Amino acid sequence: QVQLVESGGGLVQAGGSLLLSCAASGGTFSSYAMGWFRQAPGKEREFVAAISWSGSSTSYADSVKGRFTVSRDNAKNTVYLQMNSLKPEDTAVYSCGADLRRIISRIPGEYDYWGQGTQVTVSS
Repeated sequence: QVQLVESGGGLVQAGGSLLLSCAASGGTFSSYAMGWFRQAPGKEREFVAAISWSGSSTSYADSVKGRFTVSRDNAKNTVYLQMNSLKPEDTAVYSCGADLRRIISRIPGEYDYWGQGTQVTVSS
C-alpha cells in the first residue's frame, strides 16, 4: 500500500509562486510514474503534470506549460510541482497520484494511489 501526502498549498496573489510537495511511503517510489491533478469546485479532476519513474520524461497540460515544473527526488521519495506566474484560474485542490505502470498518463483513472490533496488559492 502506498501513502501519498501533499503539502505546500496556500493563499497567494496572482503572479506569485508556490512549491507543492508529495511525499510517498509504503512502496517503491522510484518504480512509479507520478502525476499532479487539480479539481476546482464544481469541476472534474483535471490533469496538470506528470513525470516518469526516472524523471527523464515529463508532460504538462497546455494551461500550465511554461509556468509549472514537475520534478522528483527518488532518494527522498518526493515529487514536486513548482508553480510560477500563478493565475486565479489555478485555484483548486491539487492532488498527486502514483501510477504503478510507470507510464506517464493524463487520465486520473489510470492512477493507483492518491493523496488527500492540498488547497491552492490564487487571489486577483
